Amino acid sequence: QMHLAESGGGLVQPGGSLRLSCAASGGIFSIYHMAWYRQAPGNQRELVARIAVDGITNYADSVKGRFTISRDNAKNTVYLQMNSLKPEDTAIYYCNMGLLASASGLYYAYWGQGTQVTVSS
Repeated sequence: QMHLAESGGGLVQPGGSLRLSCAASGGIFSIYHMAWYRQAPGNQRELVARIAVDGITNYADSVKGRFTISRDNAKNTVYLQMNSLKPEDTAIYYCNMGLLASASGLYYAYWGQGTQVTVSS
């Protein structure tokens, strides 16, 4: 079974930094797109950052210049480096692993359990 395990969340003051990690197992990691999503109470889950199999990245406008997503295929791990954190970044952060099956047009996605990030003064 595909399994994703996030770690690295916690409590940090505004302006601080955190590095989230997501370790994957049960699949061929290198052929999957990886992403980080977040969801705050009362809000929709939103895409924070994405890194495709070819290394191309994209970010939500709210985190551009502050967050960096990266992947290490040898370690089956994706990271999210978060700098200059703001209270608005407070949310549960979820790791996502996805694959588009061209033959069927279906997108297969797997989710981690989430890790809490709290930015508070």
